[in-house]
Amino acid sequence: MDVRLLTIFTGVAELIEEHAPDVLAMEESFVGADARIALSVGQARGAILVAASSAGVPCIEYAPSRVKQSVCGYGRADKAQVQQMVKAILGLRELPKPDHAADALAVAICHALAPPLLEAVS
Repeated sequence: MDVRLLTIFTGVAELIEEHAPDVLAMEESFVGADARIALSVGQARGAILVAASSAGVPCIEYAPSRVKQSVCGYGRADKAQVQQMVKAILGLRELPKPDHAADALAVAICHALAPPLLEAVS
């Protein structure tokens, strides 16, 4: 487990160094019925957060329902709907695959839309 987490940390640190992002946007953790999976995901997220923090990159988290609302207009959209909307918004020729790639792109779209939406509400 320690080698796996170091690999995640190192990989994320290298990506941050290479791309110099202003922020790291993540989807909040979903805690399902399997505690072992939740623990593993939490540990991986911790490695990612530490890599970002050590590089001075702020992290922002969005609830899954907010991501779906931002991208699909419906907070309970299914994975297929998210994939279709990500494809449409980004003008992609094909659906982003695997569906985790679509989820990551949806979080990025949500974050990109968040500041204008927050200003409109204020």
